[in-house]
Amino acid sequence: MAGTSREDIPQQLREAGLRVTAARATILDLIRSRPHSDAESLARAARSRLGSVSTQAVYDTLHALVRAGLARRIVPADHPARFEARTGDNHHHIVCRGCGAVEDVDCVVGAAPCLTPDQTHGYDLDEAEVTFWGRCPDCRASAAGPGTPTQKE
Repeated sequence: MAGTSREDIPQQLREAGLRVTAARATILDLIRSRPHSDAESLARAARSRLGSVSTQAVYDTLHALVRAGLARRIVPADHPARFEARTGDNHHHIVCRGCGAVEDVDCVVGAAPCLTPDQTHGYDLDEAEVTFWGRCPDCRASAAGPGTPTQKE
């Protein structure tokens, strides 16, 4: 979705077979500008833009966007579901154990799936999902305390 503008959103919704509504357009725009946001933070941001949108409308919209391929839902263990507009490229994620920040990690192989198991059990594989876990630089620095050197990446 990189390089697309707000003006493209109605056309993208229509092309995906979705009716254009203020909530759908706003939430898709928010997902683009705030990747890896959870539903509650998207709902708060949508309400600040639209004045009023129900929690159910936000969840329905997120579900519709994911089903249409305009958004991706990721669920890191012990964290709420997150949403992003980067779809179709089989990238992975790194999650901070301290603050829960999420970053994209590109596959090291150009074609999906970028990991191949030793046994496919007859499945036709088209995607691999990997979550890397660690501590982000900010959490490492705050855990180290003032004057304590932090581990270099």
